[in-house]
Amino acid sequence: MTAIHHPAKDELELPAVLHALSDPHRLQIVRVLAERDGALRCGGFGLPVTKSTATHHFRVLREAGVIAQAEDGTARLNSLRRADLDERFPGLLDAILAAAQPPQVVAPAGSA
Repeated sequence: MTAIHHPAKDELELPAVLHALSDPHRLQIVRVLAERDGALRCGGFGLPVTKSTATHHFRVLREAGVIAQAEDGTARLNSLRRADLDERFPGLLDAILAAAQPPQVVAPAGSA
């Protein structure tokens, strides 16, 4: 078994974090983790991509320091590094998640 590399908190770089969060699938992963208290296996996100593409997205997020991964048998558990991100870049994650929320659809007046 190989060790999973995670950058230390002081090694997190803003361009890498922003790049990791720029993809809609990676943003979906982060949104799901932000709404949970615990870790989630890679297959639990419902991504509409192949396994190899999903693996790529998790690697980008991990190498940027956005998520942490831990081995659980043959699977990996993913968790959001919210505390590290909030300390290094205060308000960034909340702002991105708020801006990335799907728009609310409002029915036009008079339609029912």
